[in-house]
Amino acid sequence: MTPQRDTSKDKTNDGKWKNHEARIYFEKLNSAQQFLPDTGIHTFHRRPFVQPWARDMGNPGSPVNDLMFRPEIRVGPTLGYHIFDAYRFNADSLNYYNTDRPYSVFSYQTAGRQEHIASIMHTQNIRPNWNFAVEYRKINSPGYYKIQRNNHDNFALTTKYASLDKHYKLNAALVYNKQQHDENGGISSPGDLDTPSLNNRRTINTNYQSEQYSTTRSSVTNVQRDFTLMVQNTYTWGVTDTFYDEEDTAAYTYTLTPRFSITHKGTISTEQHAYKDLTPDSMRYVSLFHRSFANDGSGYYAAGSDSVYTRQKWFWADNKILLNGYIGKVGKQLEFSAGAGIRYDQFISDPAVKVTADSPYYRLGYDRRSGATNYLEGQLRKEALTPGEWQYGASARYLVTGEYAGNFAIHTMIGKQLNHNLGSFFAGAQQELGSAPYSYTDYRNAYKDTSFSLNTESKSVLYATLESPRIKVYGGARAYILNNYIYMNRNELPAQYTVPFTIPQFWLRKVFRVGSFFLDNEIVYQIADNNIPVNVPEIMGRHQLSFEKALFKNAIKIATGVEARYNTTYNPAGYNAQFNRFFYQDYQQITNTPELSVFLNFRIKRFRAFIAGDNMQQIFARNAVLFTGTPTTNATSGTKVVPVYAAPNNMIRFGFNWVMIN
Repeated sequence: MTPQRDTSKDKTNDGKWKNHEARIYFEKLNSAQQFLPDTGIHTFHRRPFVQPWARDMGNPGSPVNDLMFRPEIRVGPTLGYHIFDAYRFNADSLNYYNTDRPYSVFSYQTAGRQEHIASIMHTQNIRPNWNFAVEYRKINSPGYYKIQRNNHDNFALTTKYASLDKHYKLNAALVYNKQQHDENGGISSPGDLDTPSLNNRRTINTNYQSEQYSTTRSSVTNVQRDFTLMVQNTYTWGVTDTFYDEEDTAAYTYTLTPRFSITHKGTISTEQHAYKDLTPDSMRYVSLFHRSFANDGSGYYAAGSDSVYTRQKWFWADNKILLNGYIGKVGKQLEFSAGAGIRYDQFISDPAVKVTADSPYYRLGYDRRSGATNYLEGQLRKEALTPGEWQYGASARYLVTGEYAGNFAIHTMIGKQLNHNLGSFFAGAQQELGSAPYSYTDYRNAYKDTSFSLNTESKSVLYATLESPRIKVYGGARAYILNNYIYMNRNELPAQYTVPFTIPQFWLRKVFRVGSFFLDNEIVYQIADNNIPVNVPEIMGRHQLSFEKALFKNAIKIATGVEARYNTTYNPAGYNAQFNRFFYQDYQQITNTPELSVFLNFRIKRFRAFIAGDNMQQIFARNAVLFTGTPTTNATSGTKVVPVYAAPNNMIRFGFNWVMIN
C-alpha cells in the first residue's frame, strides 16, 4: 500500500507562522532607558487617570484634582488650564517604541449609565531603525447625575528614526486633545443624597439644569482643545565600529561612541479654552459683573447679547539649539549640554469690549497680546542603564528677555540602581520662579473686561525616594516651600498668598505576601497648616487584600480580592465652572465612609480583563461628597446653600486589554 502524504500542515500553512515572542520596548524623549509594556494584573482593576491619589468629580472625564498636593508648573508663558491634564497626551512625554513585529493594544472599559472608555495603540517598525506609533482614546460618559456628560478625544502620533551608522536621530510627535465637559453646577440641595426616593440620581436637581434647553445636555459647557507638532533632530560625531554576525557575514551592525552632537528642537502648538452659558442666571456672575438676562421663552439666548461666552487662545512656537558633549564609555557616559532658544507666544481673548474712538459707543472685538522670549538652557546628566550604577544630573533654564524675563527652573538629582533586584533610591532638589498664567491675569466677555495683578511665584522642592521590589517596600518624602502662591480664593477669584509656607509629604507602601495571598498597604501623610489656602486631607490610605495564583498549568493567572480607600476629614476644594478651576474653600468640611471595591482580574496569554464592583460602601452609606460648588442663595428663605459634587452610585465595571501581535 502506497503511503499517503499528510497535508494537514499544508492546509494550516503554519510554516509561515512566527511563534517567538515579540520583542518590544519603549523609551522617552532624550533618554536611553528602556521600559517594557505593563502586563501585570495586581492593580489592573483600578480606574485610569486618577491614580494614585487624584479624584475626578464623580464621572470619568470630569475635572481632576490631586488630593496629594502638587502645585502647577508656571515657568514662562502658559495659558493655565490644567484640570484636564490627566486625560491629555503631552508631546514631550510620549513613548517611542521599538519592536520586531507589528504590535497593537486595544483597551476598553464600561460601567453604568453608558460609561465608555476605549483606546487603541498600534506600533511597528518600518525598518529596524525606524518606528512609528499611533494612539487614539475616546472617553464618553453621561454620568449618574443630571447633565454632567463628558466627551473627550485624544490622539497621538510618534516616530523615531536613527541612521544605520547611529550618527543621525529623529524624534517627532503630533498630538491632538479635545475635552468637552458639561457643567451641572453641583447638587443644589445636598440633603437629597439622603432621600431614599431619590436613589435614582438622575432625579436629583442640579444648579444649571434648564428643562427648556435640554434634559440630557447642559447649556453650560467648558471645552478645551490643543494641537502640538514637535520635531527634534540630532547629529552626532564620534567613533564608529562595525560588528559582523558570525553566522551571516553579510549582516552587520554599527556602534557609536558619541563625543559631540548638535540638537535642534522645534515645536509649534495652539491651545484654546471656551466657556459657554446659553441660559445664564445673573446670580452666577455677581462676583464679576451685574447683568440681567432674558429670553423669548424658547430656552435659547442670542449669542453676544444674552448669553455668557468667553474664549482664550494660545499659540506658541519654540525653536532651540543645544550643543552636547560626552565623556566616558558607551552606556556609562556623562552628557553635558548647553544652548539657547527663542519662542513666540500669542494670547487672544474674545469677545472683548472695545470703545469706539471719540464716541460713547462700544463694540465687541478681541484682545491680543504677543511677544518673543529668549532663553538659555543647560544640562548635565548621567543615566543608570544597568544595575549598580549611579545616576545623577542637573538642568537649568533661564528666560533672558521678554515679558517673562527672570523666570527660571533649576533641577538637580542623584540616585542609584541597586544590584540583585534590591531596588533604587533617588534624591533631588528643584527651584522655580514663574509668572502667573494668562488665564489668571486676564478675563473678558461681552459684559466685563478685567485683569488681576499677580507677582512671580517661587517654588522650591526637596525630595527623596526608595524602592525595593525584593522586600516590597516603596516610600519617599517631599517638601514644598512656596512663596507668593497663586490660587483661586474663597471668593472664586485669582489671588496670591504672600506669606511663605511649607507642605511636607511622606508616603509608604508595603506589600505582605503569605503563599498566594497579598496585602498591599499604601499610606500618605501631608502637613498643611489651617491658615494656608490649600485643601488637602492630612492622611490618605489604600489597602488591598487579594488572592493571586496561576491556574491550569499557568494557562490563566487570576487576582481577586477587596480594596478599601479612605482619607481623614478635611475641607474639600471647591469647583468654579466659569473659570474651569478648583478654588480654596474653608466653609464646608466632609467626612466620607471608606470606599470599598471588590474585583476579579485575570490574564490569559496576551488578554487581560477585570470585573469590579465599585463604591460598594453605598449599600449601607450615602454617596460620598467629593467637592463643593459655588455657593448660592435660596430665593425663598434667603439662606446660603453650598452645592456639592458627589460620587456615583455603586456599580459593576468591566474592562479588558488585548495585545495583538502579527
